[in-house]
Amino acid sequence: MSRPSSDRQPPKNQQPSIDDEGGSAGDPLRPDDHVDATPRKRAAPKNPELGFIGWLRWAWRQLTSMRTAILLLLLLALAAVPGSIVPQETSNPNGVIQVREENPELLWLYDAFQLHHVFESYWFSAIYILLFVSLIGCIVPRIKHHLKALRTPPPKVPARLGRLPGYTVIEGDAGDLDDAQRTLKKLGYRTRRTETGVSAERGYLKETGNLVFHVLMVVLLIAVAVGNGWGYKGQRLVFEGYSYANTLSSWDLYQPGRFFDESDLPDYSFQLNDLDVEYETDNMEAFGMPTDFTGHVTITDEDGSYDDEIKVNAPLYVHGSYLFLLSNGYAPVITVEDAEGNVVFDEPVPFLAQDNQLTSLGVIKLPDGLEEQVGLRGFFYPTAVETETGALASAYPDLFQPVMTLEVYTGNLGLDEGVPRNVYMLDTEDMTQIAGRDADHETLVLAPGNSVELPDGMGTVSLDSVVRYAVIDIQADPMNYVVLGSAVVLFGGLMLALLVPRRRVWVKPSPNGLEIAGLARGEDPGLEKAVQDLAERLAHERGSVAPDGEDPRESGSEPNSPEEKE
Repeated sequence: MSRPSSDRQPPKNQQPSIDDEGGSAGDPLRPDDHVDATPRKRAAPKNPELGFIGWLRWAWRQLTSMRTAILLLLLLALAAVPGSIVPQETSNPNGVIQVREENPELLWLYDAFQLHHVFESYWFSAIYILLFVSLIGCIVPRIKHHLKALRTPPPKVPARLGRLPGYTVIEGDAGDLDDAQRTLKKLGYRTRRTETGVSAERGYLKETGNLVFHVLMVVLLIAVAVGNGWGYKGQRLVFEGYSYANTLSSWDLYQPGRFFDESDLPDYSFQLNDLDVEYETDNMEAFGMPTDFTGHVTITDEDGSYDDEIKVNAPLYVHGSYLFLLSNGYAPVITVEDAEGNVVFDEPVPFLAQDNQLTSLGVIKLPDGLEEQVGLRGFFYPTAVETETGALASAYPDLFQPVMTLEVYTGNLGLDEGVPRNVYMLDTEDMTQIAGRDADHETLVLAPGNSVELPDGMGTVSLDSVVRYAVIDIQADPMNYVVLGSAVVLFGGLMLALLVPRRRVWVKPSPNGLEIAGLARGEDPGLEKAVQDLAERLAHERGSVAPDGEDPRESGSEPNSPEEKE
């Protein structure tokens, strides 16, 4: 009978081949892992290629993770920092002009990264959109999971409750578990009755509040985007006794939303009748500080006219837009005549406050009407006093002794070069001072009602009166109330997520009485007290002996079940 092929030996004249390292190669009777076998060079494991769809799926999972959403939220906060450091065109246009004039070498940086329009820049918008998408990608799966958890009954009673951190025993007869189930329901637990005991859980409002917080965060982002896209902002400097119509030509600054149509501007006019300012006079430590600003205005629309008030922290709502009182100051009413008595200039000039006593600086530019271009740079002192050095200063911000001083320059104002100029600044590089401290002619000094002659017989300048002005900021945002409501509900959801504990409680009969145990999901310092209170309540209802709060596992008592005896 022949041997099986697996037991056959190679012929004597046929020896197994020996490789260079002394092992056998290609011997079918010797396994690869034999001590004398030649180690084969195995190729490194090759991971399957993801492909285009796989890489898209991987990128989506990374983007929609909660870690990425938190990082994007922090990045959005960091991206907003330049908007608080660099003047923005929307809130401080004069500051933008000043910064660009003082730092001409950085203009390329401001323009390349849109630092004067941070919140409308491409890089800020990119972070904003990514955060928006990331939040949605995080929220939708969590909502599905939460809805499924709400429909899922509490888990069964564990076999060994004594292993749980919150554990106690009510001694005596276990009795009917229906009482325990009713008590748990009264305490707000979702319950489940099984043959081994009662399972209960509560605290789903924690996850609900967490989801409400994130959903309202998305709603808030959408509301802000819609409000910026379909709203508009504007500013107007208004003098006492003057009015303006709500048209683009009368605004000093106009910033429409990307989707706002200029034809939708409401039709009304606004007149500042009077601006009342109250100053502190009783407290000497705060003497002269403003305490209240009240603008008395008249609104005229297609339905007629009505009077109203506007304050710093009390904006006026007019036809879908809010009017805010931002700042105020003095505007001397100045008249300039040429040598023949023809009026060249006659209007109020806003002077910008330089200190708390409203010492103010203003500029008047006269490109036409006189023999040559003239620039006037003046200081206005509401209550002028002379210092020890002979210079003037203001001792009080109200109009008790108003005085205006003027320096006169002639030359090129730079208005014909096509370059925008700051109306509150006078570039004297190409001009010659003909009246002032660096000229032969003294500085012009005027009080209300006075008139003085300009040097070289060019004409006269007079200070007719002094009125106040107010800077009114107009903002229209159709999503204001949505943003407010979202912020309130968002805060409520955050409080639920932080304050509501997530707990599970089990009640199980045992030979020695009724076992009660609890388990918290996350940190819950009140878990043991909640279990103890539940035990006391059940003991009171059953007339049993209430536990004294001591853990039976530490009191030396007998175990309550065969599992615990083991």
